[in-house]
Amino acid sequence: MTLSRRRFLTISAGALGLGAFGAARARAGAGFTHWEGQALGAACKITLRAPPQRAQPALDAALADLRAVERLFNLYDPGSALSRLNAAGHLARPDPRFTELVDLADQMHDATEGRFDPSIQPLWSALARGGDARAARARVGWDRVRWQDGALRLAPGQALSFNGIAQGYATDLVSDTLSAHGFGDLLVNIGEFRGTGGPWRIGLQDPDQGLLGTRVLRSGAIATSSPRALHLARGAPHILDPLGATGPQWSTVSVEAGTAAVADALSTALCLADRKAASRIKARVSGVERITLVDFEGDLVTL
Repeated sequence: MTLSRRRFLTISAGALGLGAFGAARARAGAGFTHWEGQALGAACKITLRAPPQRAQPALDAALADLRAVERLFNLYDPGSALSRLNAAGHLARPDPRFTELVDLADQMHDATEGRFDPSIQPLWSALARGGDARAARARVGWDRVRWQDGALRLAPGQALSFNGIAQGYATDLVSDTLSAHGFGDLLVNIGEFRGTGGPWRIGLQDPDQGLLGTRVLRSGAIATSSPRALHLARGAPHILDPLGATGPQWSTVSVEAGTAAVADALSTALCLADRKAASRIKARVSGVERITLVDFEGDLVTL
């Protein structure tokens, strides 16, 4: 089992060419350059409106950024910054990008009234591996994570996972790098979507109900989460409530926002919020354009 959230978005942007992640090879078709690979537990696709000879330097730079994010946040790489933090309980002088994501996670924790909480990892691991869930839940608590003497420090027994935001963060980083190279017509999919130009048609799909509709993306990001797409041991959904108050309230949540990181974090947290709380959270976070909530009968609520 891999520690990654399942996304249920489909894209109608033409067939994407295959390329190894490390090689960063791209193929062209119908005026586009396409790259496809794997990173952060997700299938990744990048589409640029440009010939390969012009797109390749930008792709190389973008994929270097993607590799850097993996070295920071990959839970399954024992040498990653996150793995070293979890093993030692502290991380001295983190990379600025690590600090940036921690700060954003803190903002999302506050905005979602504690529903977004990277310290959920011990409980996730216990449920996935048949461990002591009660003891693991006692270790959950983002408010116990501290900055001290230039180091990020965890409380005893704590461990973090940024799987609810790192893919979005990587999507933003890659998108910004491609834009800085002069590309204004692009779509990046690293588990979440962010695009400019287009228009890019994104299909909204629920694991039980199938395709529910489409969204048109011209400038911004879309992230989608479905709690029942993957179950842990004992039948627990893979999106867990850090507050211990409720289980998932929705079958699928899709968030459209200015950045993929914000959309990513909110799509995770709002799975645990009823409609009233979701409306309250949306009003609290700037740049959120639309939230689509899909209940367990397949009915849609749009905020």
